[in-house]
Amino acid sequence: MELITDTFVVVAPDCPVTAAVVPVAKGDNPPIHFIQYDLLTAEPYKLTLEDLIFETHIRRAGISQAEARKRDVAIRNELFSKSYACMRASALPKKYGWGVHYDSQGRLALFPMESADYRRFAAGKASGVKVVAAMRSKRT
Repeated sequence: MELITDTFVVVAPDCPVTAAVVPVAKGDNPPIHFIQYDLLTAEPYKLTLEDLIFETHIRRAGISQAEARKRDVAIRNELFSKSYACMRASALPKKYGWGVHYDSQGRLALFPMESADYRRFAAGKASGVKVVAAMRSKRT
């Protein structure tokens, strides 16, 4: 998986909200965007995209942390035998109003679209950070 660095994902042009919305989990199996939000807000700049995909997978699969540590390499090999989209395709910037920053080491953090930090990144005022838009939800 390619490591993305120094990039900020702004909300999609067709994002339906005007301020960031915290995702809500309904039922026993929380959706991917809920798990992503939970992981990225608990410890900003801890996880890379690969780590986020891995942690999301083990939570959705019901794999314990102990089992995940024990089988880390095997789980990762199986999981990453196929490709995954970057955070431009996540529901967080597409539908929920969260900007996503990849730092110089590819670690991720979320920023609500109404925040000063979001506006600074989105305006290209963070030195060396490339700005890209999240993917649209609908074709135009």
